[in-house]
Amino acid sequence: MENKELVKQMVDLQKTSFDNSFNMLVTLQDQMEKMVNTFVDQAPWLPAEGKKAFSNLITTYKKGREDLKKLVDDGYKKVDDYIGK
Repeated sequence: MENKELVKQMVDLQKTSFDNSFNMLVTLQDQMEKMVNTFVDQAPWLPAEGKKAFSNLITTYKKGREDLKKLVDDGYKKVDDYIGK
């Protein structure tokens, strides 16, 4: 039983570390999004297509990080279910 508990604690530590790192990444990306939006809004020389490209890029990054978070959370859930048996 001790080995099982030790493995569970290790997985919990890794999940907590990932969650904290991921939250830091989200904060940095959100801050960068604000900076890019400010730049794009203040750039009269940038055509509408360029502004749309920046908007699409930001949307793609957000979707990618949400997909990553979901995949990792699903993986940790599977590991937790396996350890719980």
